[in-house]
Amino acid sequence: QVQLVESGGGLVQAGGSLRLSCAASGRTVSSGTMGWFRQAPGKERDFVAAITWNGGSKYYADSVKGRFTISRDNAENTVYLQMNSLKPEDTAVYYCAAADGVGYYRDQYEYHYWGQGTQVTVSS
Repeated sequence: QVQLVESGGGLVQAGGSLRLSCAASGRTVSSGTMGWFRQAPGKERDFVAAITWNGGSKYYADSVKGRFTISRDNAENTVYLQMNSLKPEDTAVYYCAAADGVGYYRDQYEYHYWGQGTQVTVSS
């Protein structure tokens, strides 16, 4: 059984940083594409970032490019999302997701496993 557990969310002032972690069990983070999504109140779940199975490629939403960095630690079987220069509009519940495929996926329906989410709140 695949489980993804996010942590690291919290309340931060605008301009601050947070690092989200996604610990996987039941599969390795290198066996498929891993992604981060976020959902703000009253809005749809949006793509944030993805990293391919070998870590060779990383993809970002335009809104976070240059501020967020996705990475992976195979030894810890964990995926991270380093978030810098946070803005109030980054406030959302952040979800970790895992795909069985190895391609580049922005669509949430390409991902088969999801974590429970972690709240990120950025105050102005």
